[in-house]
Amino acid sequence: MEKKKCPQCKNLILKTSPTCLYCGRPNKFITEEYVKKKWNKDNNKNVFDYIFINKYLVFLLIFVFTIIIIYI
Repeated sequence: MEKKKCPQCKNLILKTSPTCLYCGRPNKFITEEYVKKKWNKDNNKNVFDYIFINKYLVFLLIFVFTIIIIYI
């Protein structure tokens, strides 16, 4: 793994690390897009809605099948 010196505290850190472990200085220019991509903030609501809708549909299908089986 490649390492580089932190410009602020001069300790060695990995090039892939987002911040310095010693002083906390950001290693990369952190943008709003980077944060959303890293922490998946935009997709949390969509994933929850998708899972909720699928569970709701599965419940309806099972309910309909049980009613059909009872009447047959």
